[in-house]
Amino acid sequence: MSTFHSGFAALIGRPNVGKSTLMNRLVGQKIAITSDKPQTTRNRIQTVYTDEQAQIIFLDTPGIHKAKNKLGEYMVGVAERTLKEVDVILWLVEPTTYIGAGEQHIIQRLQTVKTPVVLVINKVDTVAKDEILRFIDVYRQAFAFQEIVPVSALTGTNTDELLAVIKQYLPQGPQYYDEDTVTDQPMRQIAAELIREKALKCLNDEIPHGIAVVIESMKERKNGLYDIEATMICERSSHKGIIIGRQGGMLKKIGSAARYEIEALLGTKVNLQLWVKVRKEWRDNELYLKNYGYRDET
Repeated sequence: MSTFHSGFAALIGRPNVGKSTLMNRLVGQKIAITSDKPQTTRNRIQTVYTDEQAQIIFLDTPGIHKAKNKLGEYMVGVAERTLKEVDVILWLVEPTTYIGAGEQHIIQRLQTVKTPVVLVINKVDTVAKDEILRFIDVYRQAFAFQEIVPVSALTGTNTDELLAVIKQYLPQGPQYYDEDTVTDQPMRQIAAELIREKALKCLNDEIPHGIAVVIESMKERKNGLYDIEATMICERSSHKGIIIGRQGGMLKKIGSAARYEIEALLGTKVNLQLWVKVRKEWRDNELYLKNYGYRDET
């Protein structure tokens, strides 16, 4: 009888390299929100992949970047703490021969941990195949990676190979979760993140970073329908007007898109009520950060 392996794999990388898209692809379900705007992930999101040989618990961390406020410091702290708590680190990069300051910063961080590091070159669907060897060569000279795996999180190219590589670095161990579990995130948190994702997609660049979403209540009726009340927090009165939109049009658009995804996740109809509140400079206020779910675990 073959032995079972289980352990933890951290996904790290600069903002917007596709960490959440890859994690959703590997577990076969949308758990982490995705967006073309950087710093989308704010908390460490835990998802689970299980097959007959192994169970991999993925930790999708916020992007490692230069913090501009207390929220940024919290996000970077979460990402860097995770490096020491896992069995293998997956560092996602884009296909390029240029290793910029952001990547150099991550290399410095990786040199301080003993955890095995697998380089994952994402978005290979955007470049010619013969170019990939050049990218591998450049990165191989920059750090002593255990493995280098080119993939496309978007198309699924080579993701089976990546799973096989991860399993090699997991210790023998039991299943931490049953095979039906794909995340340990509370449903309220996933619903809040889905609303924030739709805000990221519908609004312009500046406002989304200043948005938090709080689920005020989430109740199931006897007929299975869910009533969800949520508040979107923004930093300025002018932002509130933009989020609500003319005659409430933008808020309806965000709510409608979020409701569709929450219904797909819950498998039932959802009555979603959205409000908008202004909390000036909440991203630099420790009390607000804690109230909105950004709690330091140390």
